[in-house]
Amino acid sequence: MRRLRRPEYLLSPLIAVALLASWEGLVRGLRVPAFIVPAPSAVFLALARGLWSGIYVTHFVHTLAETLLGFLIGALVGLVLGAAIARSRLVERTLYPYVVGFQAMPKIAIAPLLVLWFGFGIWSKVAMACMIAFFPVMVNVIVGLRAVDRELVELMGSLSASEWQVFRLARVPTALPYLFAGLDVAIVFSLLATIVAEFVGSQIGMGNLILQMNFALDVPGVFAVLLILSLLGVGLHLVVVKIQRRVIFWGNSDVVTGA
Repeated sequence: MRRLRRPEYLLSPLIAVALLASWEGLVRGLRVPAFIVPAPSAVFLALARGLWSGIYVTHFVHTLAETLLGFLIGALVGLVLGAAIARSRLVERTLYPYVVGFQAMPKIAIAPLLVLWFGFGIWSKVAMACMIAFFPVMVNVIVGLRAVDRELVELMGSLSASEWQVFRLARVPTALPYLFAGLDVAIVFSLLATIVAEFVGSQIGMGNLILQMNFALDVPGVFAVLLILSLLGVGLHLVVVKIQRRVIFWGNSDVVTGA
């Protein structure tokens, strides 16, 4: 009955099966070498081999830790900056141009500097993820806090509500859907930023593993890592959506996140 109410539960696996079958058929039919485009069967074999050996687990845990740490710090910075900018036009006019200018810098060009400053360990990746994550959170917090119903604010003011009460009871509930929309974008971007930083300089992590496999022409292994990263991105997105539905229990989260 649940599948009938949510047809996507049936359609999504069917689309995946159809795509994989087409991919397998094309690779086998056209005799494409595995070092150019491997068949899905070869990718799943490489995935099973890597999971059995434990090599994916070690790199996966490292990348996940870097992503989550960078995301949490970036989200906190974005939240504080967004609240300050939304609260004060002076802060907005003073700081916002610098923030936008910083965000406009190509982060891929900054990545080598982060490695130089923070080394090949976890903190250069955390810094990269943080720089990518904070901006969507900050922008959505600004928009959310300013989207409050002006008549509601005026009504609360007429009832002698304090600034803190207006913020807590009117502005924050209005801003929460926007905040979670920003968090949803930020967590996926954090993962991408972490992988980019691992490409530039790392000793462990999924990005480092992709480089190792590329050098060894282990293309099925590369596809297996990409599959794991895609599943990780989907999983992180679903975690944010789940938290959003718990926190904003009165709203329709599907409207904001498209989940």
